[in-house]
Amino acid sequence: MTRRIAWLVAATTSAVVLAFVVPLCFLLANLASDRATTRARDQAQSVARFAATLSDHEVLERTVAELSSQGPVVAVVEPNGSLLGDAAPLDAHTLAAVERARRDQAAFTVRREGGLDALVPVSTPEGLEVVVASVTDDELRAGVPMAWLTVGLLGLGLVGLSVAAAFNLGRRVSVPVTAVAAVAHRLREGDASARAVPGGPPETAELGRALNALADRIHGLVEAERENVADLGHRLRTPVTALRLDTDLVTDAEVADRLRQHVDHLQRSIDDVVREARRSVATELPALTEPAEVVTARVDFWRPLAEDQDRALALDVDRSTGPVALTEDVLGELVDTVLDNVFAHTPEGADIRVGLSAEDGRAVLVVEDAGPGMPLPWRGRGHSGAGSTGLGLAIVHRVTEQAGGTVELGRSPLGGLCVRVALPTTDAR
Repeated sequence: MTRRIAWLVAATTSAVVLAFVVPLCFLLANLASDRATTRARDQAQSVARFAATLSDHEVLERTVAELSSQGPVVAVVEPNGSLLGDAAPLDAHTLAAVERARRDQAAFTVRREGGLDALVPVSTPEGLEVVVASVTDDELRAGVPMAWLTVGLLGLGLVGLSVAAAFNLGRRVSVPVTAVAAVAHRLREGDASARAVPGGPPETAELGRALNALADRIHGLVEAERENVADLGHRLRTPVTALRLDTDLVTDAEVADRLRQHVDHLQRSIDDVVREARRSVATELPALTEPAEVVTARVDFWRPLAEDQDRALALDVDRSTGPVALTEDVLGELVDTVLDNVFAHTPEGADIRVGLSAEDGRAVLVVEDAGPGMPLPWRGRGHSGAGSTGLGLAIVHRVTEQAGGTVELGRSPLGGLCVRVALPTTDAR
């Protein structure tokens, strides 16, 4: 915005300055030419008066020489064609003008090659003499280049001052708007503490106040949601715990085992719901995380459980993958969610294979299992082959898509489900 305002003011001011400077330059040139022409006329008139009153040619010649040294060069053309003065021989154009002055007996100025002549005829006892005062083109343009340079510098100075004023005005308008935009970006990225400092024009200050009010409102809603989520988790876990204790009192082993499975399924569903709700209020800013470190740590975390369930948990990690734009906690939760789905929806003893590789500027996480698999294609939240809520895969999809990645579900060579998560690395974004 500042640059556009400056360009607009520069173009407008330049047009105005040119509209005044160009005619002014022509006027200055004409004034200089008129000044030199007037000097030549006055010089010719002065010599003409002396020629009319002085009969001594020697005195007249000295007078002409003295006046020529003080102003335009003067020559007196006598009736017989001889010259008085130190002037050079007259060219053909000037001689023609002399004959015209004798014929018309009138004073005038005439342009010639290299300058201008002022001719004044004067009547003497010896006949009609003609006084010729000459000025060169340099004398006609004397002072014009310097005057043009001065006017041009003044014009450039005026344009420069206008552009500087425009930059100042543009910054007063654009800087507060840019600051408000920066606060909006911080809020979008999850910085709930970001607030604008109202300033600049009244409209921009009002925009900052409105953005702050919106941020306060959003923060209040987020806090209320966080409290509701915490209360939901607390209120749901208590009756689930009571149900789990009651199942231990059932004497029928088959019924008790079936109830425990239902309670476990209910517990996982509650955990999924609480985890999904809490994710909606996450406020951490994007960070760079090395996926190899996180994947290795999370697989090591699940390995004891895999050993207890007689599962073979294989890990193949390519440590050359670049960092991804997720926090360590979020990436770890993504890996945990995928592995938790495997442990929850495959029978004990089903093998698991986890791989991490770099492909075309992406870090690709592949989790395969030897379980029963699930119906494909996956139709989104609520769709699961084991009758669960499907929140686990929904969380994986949402986190991956927010990071600019993709999730693909397919058949694993082990016989079960293959989850392929591709996250762009920072080198490729």
